[in-house]
Amino acid sequence: MSWHQYPSYVPVAERRAKAAKQAAKMAKKGNPPSPVEITGRTIASTFWGKAWCKHLESFSDYSNRLPRGRTYVRNGSVIDLKIEPAKITALVMGSSLYKQTITITPIAAARWKTLKDSCSGRIDSLVELLQGRFSDAVMTVITHRDKGMFPLPSEIKMDCSCPDWAGLCKHLAAVLYGVGARLDSQPELLFTLRQADHSELITEAASAQAMPTGLTSDLDAASLADVFGIDINMGSDSVENPSQVAPEPKQPKPIKVKKNETPKTAKKPAKPPKSKARKTASNPKTKKPTVKHKTSPPKKF
Repeated sequence: MSWHQYPSYVPVAERRAKAAKQAAKMAKKGNPPSPVEITGRTIASTFWGKAWCKHLESFSDYSNRLPRGRTYVRNGSVIDLKIEPAKITALVMGSSLYKQTITITPIAAARWKTLKDSCSGRIDSLVELLQGRFSDAVMTVITHRDKGMFPLPSEIKMDCSCPDWAGLCKHLAAVLYGVGARLDSQPELLFTLRQADHSELITEAASAQAMPTGLTSDLDAASLADVFGIDINMGSDSVENPSQVAPEPKQPKPIKVKKNETPKTAKKPAKPPKSKARKTASNPKTKKPTVKHKTSPPKKF
């Protein structure tokens, strides 16, 4: 292909305008895009993202072509990126809109088993494993150039709809860097891409190094779910909703009884029955009989 057959250069501002217009069109059709958005010059900032980019740059076949893709991914040209099992699909805005498809060979069963065995008993904590904060020994195993989690060039097949006949065009290079940026926020997608069950690695780590009972409460279940999208059950003793706990029955307050005083709850003694006998003289209410004395007339002298 001669040089005059390539599309003319499109300024960055024009590409961004086209990308925004295309993204709006996709969203209107019910297929919202998943663009790669990078703030500043740093493409990847976490362990998983940096390790992915560093791994690809370590191969001479890619080192000469990847720098062209860094500019594209930084200026927002990757308007859609989806990572699926053994497959990456993307849309990159250049002089036109181009479609990319990258297929990744699943990790071999023997290699995955070796990886699990190598990590067994060498992980400091489960949280550090899920968040990518490894010890040096585990980091060496995970990022090994030939035996680690990341694919080799022979396990990667790429295709772009642009007219560039190179095996790795700038659009594909931008997509590969976009994967590194995506792994910053969703590291579990690396295991999805390699078709490996990350829970097996977690199980191996947990079974090889039994955790003391007192450390169970130090594990934040919410942070584990956010990192790898799994549900962590911290045990049946944990209470999800404190309002569901039945309140303890209130004990009745003891009745205070003063000295020479009967409690209110005690029954009063029965009164003796009233006597029907006639009222006696001793009764103040009994009327005394009146006696009239006869007076004799005065004597005459």
